[in-house]
Amino acid sequence: MKNIIPITDLSPLRADQIGGRYYSAEIMIGSTPLGGSNPIRIQSMTNTDTLDTVASVAQCIRIIEAGADYVRLTAQGVREAENLDVIKKELRKAGFHTPLIADIHFNPAAAETAARLVEKVRINPGNYVDKRASFAKQEFTELEYNEELEKTHVKLLPLISICREYGTVIRIGINHGSLSDRIMTRYGNTPAGMVASALEFIRIFRSENFNSIVLSMKSSDTAVMIEATRSLALMMQKEGLSYPLHLGVTEAGEGEDGRIRSAAGIGALLSEGIGDTIRVSLSEDPEAEIPVAKKLVEWYPRGISSKLPEKITGYITPAEKPEILRRIHGPLVITNLTSFPEIGPDAYIKAGYTTDEKTGEIIRTDSSADLLITSECPATIPAEVSLTVPYKKWLENREKENLYPLFSPETYHENKLRSSKLNVLLTGSHFDIEYLKKPDPLTTLVIFTFYPEKELYAADFFLTALEENLVRLNVVLNPVFRGKDPEDLQVRAAALLGKYVIDKRISGISVTGTGEGVIDGMTSLAFSILQCTAARITRTMYLSCPTCGRTKFNLQESVRKVKTATGHLKGLKIAVMGCVVNGPGEMAGSDYGYVGAGNGKVHIYRGTIPVLKNIAEEDAVEELLRLIESDQAIL
Repeated sequence: MKNIIPITDLSPLRADQIGGRYYSAEIMIGSTPLGGSNPIRIQSMTNTDTLDTVASVAQCIRIIEAGADYVRLTAQGVREAENLDVIKKELRKAGFHTPLIADIHFNPAAAETAARLVEKVRINPGNYVDKRASFAKQEFTELEYNEELEKTHVKLLPLISICREYGTVIRIGINHGSLSDRIMTRYGNTPAGMVASALEFIRIFRSENFNSIVLSMKSSDTAVMIEATRSLALMMQKEGLSYPLHLGVTEAGEGEDGRIRSAAGIGALLSEGIGDTIRVSLSEDPEAEIPVAKKLVEWYPRGISSKLPEKITGYITPAEKPEILRRIHGPLVITNLTSFPEIGPDAYIKAGYTTDEKTGEIIRTDSSADLLITSECPATIPAEVSLTVPYKKWLENREKENLYPLFSPETYHENKLRSSKLNVLLTGSHFDIEYLKKPDPLTTLVIFTFYPEKELYAADFFLTALEENLVRLNVVLNPVFRGKDPEDLQVRAAALLGKYVIDKRISGISVTGTGEGVIDGMTSLAFSILQCTAARITRTMYLSCPTCGRTKFNLQESVRKVKTATGHLKGLKIAVMGCVVNGPGEMAGSDYGYVGAGNGKVHIYRGTIPVLKNIAEEDAVEELLRLIESDQAIL
């Protein structure tokens, strides 16, 4: 190969190393430009059989009318690729000119056919030429490695030639879990491996002077997706490259979890100025993805990252922690109950506690807030509840267990009498750093409250100030949101808080909403953000793909059935995947997998190993549960 770009350092990347503001070049996808100063584009993918023209056209129209800029369809074979031409003509006849994208796995012939018919083709470097990853450890000599890479180069030449002739764009879509054995042997199934895979294909395309490419680094793990995309953006900055970036979290799931997991991953990157087009992957009807994507783009529109501090710090919480933090595994969840005139059963239930039906006893659960902020001190504090009240109220009741004082940083310095266990400092955007320099990290927790609609990057400025002044305190972020639309709160809170949690820059979160009734679900939302970022696991974790034309069973119904049957299995990671094309690789890291294997048939996986094959769909959930129970009995 010629004009090869050297691979530079592929070590793990922190938030402060990327610096944000990745500027991409503009490319044309049909008549809709992508990248540059254009708006962030939104897209989705059909889940119909691509050979079913009527159903595919109807769904494309629903996706377009919902607000998509591009629509993707699977083309698993040449016949499906050829039918893209019929679908496109029907859409044009109906007055829709939205660019179409063909999604290709394992089939260069299908890619070459589709490239003549649609505006963009997505290929996966992990399986375009290479066979499905075996996950077996293999050894490649340098010569063997380069020979494999040269085979890939040769195999790509026809596609490059066709795309050049027809003006077709190519997306190099790297997926965590479906990297080639060659890449995994050298780099592992890691963000570094994903970047190396992308760079291999970039080199090939550049050596052929073909630059109409888009790149994506997708994973169901938000931390992996963020690190891989940041690393690729930095690598391209170093090499003077500027290809547009497509963002998405694969197998995000459905409902609240799907929205939160997607928002946390995509939002983290959009906030740093990284990303040109997004797809929110939900196990729901494709058109349901578009409103969520719109909310993300509205929250972090193109150019908003210019309001970031000049330097994004790598602020890391101190090793010294108050006792309340040492008692739990992961970040704190704090709930503000100051709107309650008195603290009783109703208030505790809002904070995730339950009550014993017979005795009325307040019972802590895995979804109970760790600390409650209240205006008044109740006559009795339940044994498993921790409260913080204004300093003067604390003075009057300081003999009570699990009661801690709430200060402003200024009043903390003015008063000598403090708790020996925990002092909570409540501050905001107009903080004075001098008052935060002396508190002891072992007994101090700082809650930083801000209003993101007015000051979206207030937390970055605050953490930067702490870092630059060598202040190491445990910080809880408390954004206050207006409005009470549940989906809006889910998307905004996750998009805002996700990156701080994933980068381990904070010790806890508290989500506050203004407006009547808005406190409902705030504690649950905070726990969902921690669950979906894998920062604190309090229930079963589910991954499920958004389904596509390759799926041969009712995936949405299967997700609901699996959740109903396994919701009690806290800590397990269960994947529900539509097909065996991507499923086995992309669910890597899951404890169990429920994977479509054909019409009405399911493979049941333990890890990456299929232990039950071709189970009838109606029996598959029961068989999955039986396998899990059998494994747990052995343990």
